[in-house]
Amino acid sequence: MLRKIIIHLFALSIAFIIGCFAIGALITGPAPSAVGTLSVDFPVKAVQIPTSNDSFTHGWLVYGEQNDGVILLAHSMRSNRLEMLSRARFLNEQGYGILLIDLHAHGETEGSRITFGLRESENIQAAVSFLRHTFPNERIGAIGTSLGAAAIVLAEQPLNLNAVILESLHPTIEEAVENRLKLHFGEYASVFLPLLLSQLTFYLDTSTDELSPINRINNLDTPLLLISGTSDAHTTLAETERLFSAAREPKELWVVPGARHFNMHIYARREYEEHVSDFLSHYMR
Repeated sequence: MLRKIIIHLFALSIAFIIGCFAIGALITGPAPSAVGTLSVDFPVKAVQIPTSNDSFTHGWLVYGEQNDGVILLAHSMRSNRLEMLSRARFLNEQGYGILLIDLHAHGETEGSRITFGLRESENIQAAVSFLRHTFPNERIGAIGTSLGAAAIVLAEQPLNLNAVILESLHPTIEEAVENRLKLHFGEYASVFLPLLLSQLTFYLDTSTDELSPINRINNLDTPLLLISGTSDAHTTLAETERLFSAAREPKELWVVPGARHFNMHIYARREYEEHVSDFLSHYMR
């Protein structure tokens, strides 16, 4: 009887370990998707920006008014540039040029694994370089949400942007994973955090420190607007406030009442457009 119990427990342990490896592979797996074409009322130019290792960052370029500035838009996890389309329309109506991109292993940009901002930061660097070459006399800003925000912060080369807006950004990869474990599997799911983190570092061949924006946000020598929702369980308000404290001046924090971890522009359109317009107008023009 005891032997059967031991064998059963051993089998469960093996199944659990295999399951954790499978989860690690699943959450880092790519999210390719076709973005299609847009209607004629919002003309865009398809671009392929050389990035690294013969890879390209795919995106759409929208021209704005001369001397009004250009804004780079970076989407969230398992999404693509279409997520940022409503922001692109509103900003372009105000005269800004827009570059919407698909991050590494998302949309039409190739990649074998999602890397939580690490490889995605190369897309940000390439996109900023592209904008500087294409619009040498324009000021350049960036808006990133969740994964896109992490990619902006984790960029190694100085981006030298004129304004940055970060939405729903997690401070550390540990907190990001733990919050999602609790949301999907309950409060006690935190016991699986070390094993799952080990799978992430195994698949991505990097340390958790390299995936944590709070370790890099002080490197952003750029006016910053940080946006968070009071009901965001993926990135709590307390976590956002820690990020804000770690960032350089000049900086602003806008907390959106009732907002969760989703598209802030869709949720609070009028207030979003007011805050973002005021911030960008101050630093981009």
